[in-house]
Amino acid sequence: MNEILWYASRATGVASITLLTAVVVLGMLTASRRPPRGVRSAVVIGLHRSLALGASLFLLVHIATAIAETYVNIDLVSALVPFTSGYETAWVGLGTLAFDIVLALVATSLLRHRLPERAWRTVHWAAYAFWPMALIHGLALGTSSEPLLRGTTIACAVVGAAALVWRVGATDPDRERRSAVLAQEWS
Repeated sequence: MNEILWYASRATGVASITLLTAVVVLGMLTASRRPPRGVRSAVVIGLHRSLALGASLFLLVHIATAIAETYVNIDLVSALVPFTSGYETAWVGLGTLAFDIVLALVATSLLRHRLPERAWRTVHWAAYAFWPMALIHGLALGTSSEPLLRGTTIACAVVGAAALVWRVGATDPDRERRSAVLAQEWS
């Protein structure tokens, strides 16, 4: 039974980071100033939300199986309070901190229509922090003898980094027109 839980924890961890990477990339896509051509933003937003739900479920199973399996000692407190685990304190703590940020993201998303837009957006900026934390957590605690798992995590890092570079480089489609208007004489 313990071996099944151990494998389930690893598998759901990899599934979580893969789905979370897709969620982060789609989030960058919807927030960018140059959305993809031919794709309706409603479709991208719907996919972002659906994948976020799936990622959250896999993440909960990952945490539950990590607590349930007895190969290492991770308890419920360690899963909720960062840097309290007796096992690999820094790396488990980083995963816990990432999870706490995910909880804040989910909570504010569920309450989005009751929160000021600025509050929701501020919390969503934390996605840029939680995602690298989750990647480092996975790389540090992941099974190094399993190249497929490590490769998947590294691929997620590459895809996310490429999306971030694209997001940072995004400009307004009407930037030139705005510059021309600003260059005109104002009298």
